[in-house]
Amino acid sequence: MAQLLDGAGKLGWVLLKAVTRFVFMFLNNCVAIPSYCLYLLLLQPLRIWDSSTFWHIEGIMFKWLLAMVSSWGWIAGYTVTEWGDDVRPISEEEAMVIVNHQSTGDVCTLMMCLQDKGTVVRKMMWLMDHVFKYTNFGLVSLIHGDFFIRQGKAHRDKQLVYLKDHLDKYYHSRDRKWIVLFPEGGFLRKRRETSQLFAKKHSLPHLTHVTLPRLGATHVILKTLSAQQENGSVGSETGTPNQSGNKRKGLQWVIDVTIAYPKARPMDIQTWIFGYRPPTVTHVHYRMYPIKEVPVEAEALTDWLYQRFVEKEELLAHFYDTGSFPQPDGHKEAVSRQMTLDPVWLCAIQSFAFVSGYMWYSVLQYLYCCLF
Repeated sequence: MAQLLDGAGKLGWVLLKAVTRFVFMFLNNCVAIPSYCLYLLLLQPLRIWDSSTFWHIEGIMFKWLLAMVSSWGWIAGYTVTEWGDDVRPISEEEAMVIVNHQSTGDVCTLMMCLQDKGTVVRKMMWLMDHVFKYTNFGLVSLIHGDFFIRQGKAHRDKQLVYLKDHLDKYYHSRDRKWIVLFPEGGFLRKRRETSQLFAKKHSLPHLTHVTLPRLGATHVILKTLSAQQENGSVGSETGTPNQSGNKRKGLQWVIDVTIAYPKARPMDIQTWIFGYRPPTVTHVHYRMYPIKEVPVEAEALTDWLYQRFVEKEELLAHFYDTGSFPQPDGHKEAVSRQMTLDPVWLCAIQSFAFVSGYMWYSVLQYLYCCLF
């Protein structure tokens, strides 16, 4: 009987915590997202007069919104430990970021671990499945200039044309630096069987912890944002001017990000919202490749990209066996870094969001009373 009561008490606490978190996040969205939109609406004259300043301000608020999402997991004890290359020194250089995709929690994890990487978050562009357009964050991503890609053979060619047009129109004009994509084109659990059948048919490696990546978006990004050289690799200068009129260097790096969850249990967005899983450390491994080492010709790029995901398979297999990533070449052991967020900064951002929400509510209520 005592055990039953104890179990009921724990369940009651989990439910109470889940409901409290959901109410807080609902209110958080209700004040933060409309405030973001209304501030930008108010600043539209600045967009015409000085677009670089406008997008600078938008980027700061976009980073704050992503920090709010990060805080949801942080409060629940969901943290990130980083491994491999330190990407902070190249945070001001242009890079394409390729990430393995296991669940909706991957996006939340990236929102958290990129917060301390300089201006990356406010100057980044995301490639996401078109379904995300219809979520609470979809409007924010549309305004920010992220690209929503529709999956499936019927849409593939047309989507790649849309992607190139989108990059030409928004990437340079809004001074973007990093572009993030998930080359697998879907969640691991949904694509694993199809990927393995494709690999068997074409004598490709059998992968369990990742799936074979798709080439299309990666190829378009490299060809659009980097200068192609005669040897089939990509160069270091595009000749495209940035907002200040200076010549941009173009993509300088490809950053290979591998996300690993303890016991291969991915964290989904529901977990971040309700917080029903015990405190969990997600592990993120970085590996940087200079852009000059990346081929741009389709066949060579396919082989290069497949090799990166074979390496991801090996990294994840080692992690699930040992609880850590292997040491880099030339090192005796792998060194991890605990990613931290400043709780005072998070509280300040949340306070600003709720104060802004109250201010805009008061303004709109006053205008409504004046008009009606």
